Amino acid sequence: MGYHVDRVNHSEIYSDHGKNTNWVESYFSRLRRMVQGQHHHVSPQYLYQYANHAAWLEDNRRTDNGTLTQIVVSNSMAAPISRQWKGYWQRAA
Repeated sequence: MGYHVDRVNHSEIYSDHGKNTNWVESYFSRLRRMVQGQHHHVSPQYLYQYANHAAWLEDNRRTDNGTLTQIVVSNSMAAPISRQWKGYWQRAA
């Protein structure tokens, strides 16, 4: 399985027929600020889950707070108990 990838040479042109890196740069900027500002430390073991959380926030950043709360609560109630996250703060460091 492969993905079609287009490239933009920014030394020649900023955007090529709608192809640019703005979304990627915005995502990584928000992820970096989230790690430094909110979490202060992210274990490599859980990095992909923090990255998924940041991607969800990026995708839903224009959704109002009431709708976000409804989505989070309904998804939380429908999800099974996570064996990976259950009691993670109680484990030895």
